[in-house]
Amino acid sequence: MRTQVGIVGAGPAGLMLSHLLARHGIDSVVLEARSREYVEARVRAGVLEQGTVDLLDEIGVGERMHSEGLVHEGIELRFDRASHRIPFPELTGGRSIMLYGQQEVVKDLIAARLAAGGDVRFDVSDVRLDKVDGDEPVVSFRHGGEDVELHCDFVAGCDGFHGVSRDAIPKSELTEYHREYPFGWLGILAAVAPSADEVTYTYTDRGFALMSLRSPQISRLYLQVDPDDDIANWPDRRIWDELHTRLAIDADWSLAEGPVLEKGITAMRSFVVEPLRYGRLFLTGDAAHIVPPTGAKGMNLAIADVAVLADAIAHSYSTGSSSGLDGYSTTALRRVWRAQHFSWWMTSMLHQFPDDDPYQRQLQLSQLRYTVASQAAAASLAENYVGLLKV
Repeated sequence: MRTQVGIVGAGPAGLMLSHLLARHGIDSVVLEARSREYVEARVRAGVLEQGTVDLLDEIGVGERMHSEGLVHEGIELRFDRASHRIPFPELTGGRSIMLYGQQEVVKDLIAARLAAGGDVRFDVSDVRLDKVDGDEPVVSFRHGGEDVELHCDFVAGCDGFHGVSRDAIPKSELTEYHREYPFGWLGILAAVAPSADEVTYTYTDRGFALMSLRSPQISRLYLQVDPDDDIANWPDRRIWDELHTRLAIDADWSLAEGPVLEKGITAMRSFVVEPLRYGRLFLTGDAAHIVPPTGAKGMNLAIADVAVLADAIAHSYSTGSSSGLDGYSTTALRRVWRAQHFSWWMTSMLHQFPDDDPYQRQLQLSQLRYTVASQAAAASLAENYVGLLKV
């Protein structure tokens, strides 16, 4: 079996890449280890940068997003028992964000790709990448009870942090950068209307808290906790009590409660691998980099990666030049490292660290006060949050 581009992974990155390549008349096959039902139900991030929204519109899959998603024109920062708004459009030339779940993006991309006759294969197993440093890489896999060899011109590794793509590159060819954070997020999904109109980040002496939403009827809330804590230690009543305490402000406001639909604890880390290319294998998204969720960058970075990669592959086919492919890693990593810094900065400013002393806490408060008082500081946060036009 042969195609031009073999894509490993049917998350937002792999599916978007397949769409973008098809617009250039380039064939691809997308391979996914999980079932279609699983990937369409897998709840992940829900904040789309303006550039991600624009790209979904450009490829013709934005209709449901605009119908069901929620446009947000700012976020709130809470500290000193007061809430402060960062207004995006007036600080960024009119740009904003969209709240629309990653699983919904995946549903839209899968439906559109299959409707266009795209080759997306679910429930594949035993995926192996060979000859990626040669002229014709091979992706071997098992599907429908048969062993298949997929011969390609290029392979895109869009299969996440635990996928096979990065492991196909010799360790000696990669440099890895890691940071493990000494806390995690306890997240709940609750059947209750959101208690705030916009995503709200809160700094307190007891730790970080976040209010977000998935729809006008569903709230998503988070608490900073020990990453090794057991979710069994957090009955619903304890979670709500802690949220009430951390989110409290002196103004007339209250937190609404509702049935908890799901809950869990997620550790936080930063990770980058360089370069993003080995021969004819190109890494994208979580296969190449992870950010803590504080900056809402994970899915947006994956989409940005494949936008660069699709153009590079198309340029190679149309001109015979490898310049775009040769520059992919450098170009993509500029945005990756900007997002890494922004996510680290937001995380460091808003969370309590185990070794913090009163001096450190005063520094965090000073940074928060400056961010909401200075138009320049607020604009820096806003333009990073909605997505930088240039990096």
